[in-house]
Amino acid sequence: MPVEISYLTAFIAGILGGVHCLGMCGGIVGALTFGIKQEASLANSPPSAKGSFPYLIAYNSGRILSYTLAGVLVGGISMLATNLNMLNNVQFVLQIFAAFFMIALGLYIGGWWFGLRQIEKAGGVIWKKIEPISRRFIPVKSPFQAFILGTLWGWLPCGLVYTILIWAISTGSAIEGGLLMLSFGLGTLPLLLAMGVFATSLSAFIRKTWVRSLAGAIIIAFGVFSLFNISLRMQA
Repeated sequence: MPVEISYLTAFIAGILGGVHCLGMCGGIVGALTFGIKQEASLANSPPSAKGSFPYLIAYNSGRILSYTLAGVLVGGISMLATNLNMLNNVQFVLQIFAAFFMIALGLYIGGWWFGLRQIEKAGGVIWKKIEPISRRFIPVKSPFQAFILGTLWGWLPCGLVYTILIWAISTGSAIEGGLLMLSFGLGTLPLLLAMGVFATSLSAFIRKTWVRSLAGAIIIAFGVFSLFNISLRMQA
């Protein structure tokens, strides 16, 4: 697998993109934790962070499962397409497209350009059909319910997820596409788990301009590096 679409790169992108994830999913995680606390309060046993942890793990496991399935789906479609001899060069085009998307993502996270919001709006068409179903699982009363909610919220329109999905398409493999999205999902996990426990302090940290700027700049560097590697392979 080329360096620019390696699992490690996707994992790091997930970690850095966690800054954006907290903006998109942080409120959901906060609401999930609050709902758990409400249920426990009614039972006269306020939960500790330890008590909320199984719910957070279940929710995020469902979310990452949805990412992985999406990667398998788009990677499989790409595999079928590239098996048609007339489309053998499509992967180069997709990899270049993915690299530019990575640069756009860095600009988005850094707060310098918000063009990806238009793509998120396009994804909202599917989300409008899924979101009403997710409401049936709120408030969350069990880890299994949190897991189902996570699988549904995994399809929330997100420029970050769409960027990595383009990487998954460029792999030309259902397995590699799924593993790439799994690696990315695992990268987003630490911050979102921490959000469930340290919501207030973590949110304040993430909102700092220098934090978002640093994360955005590193992701842009990944995109530029990817373009450089692609150009070398095309010249070889």
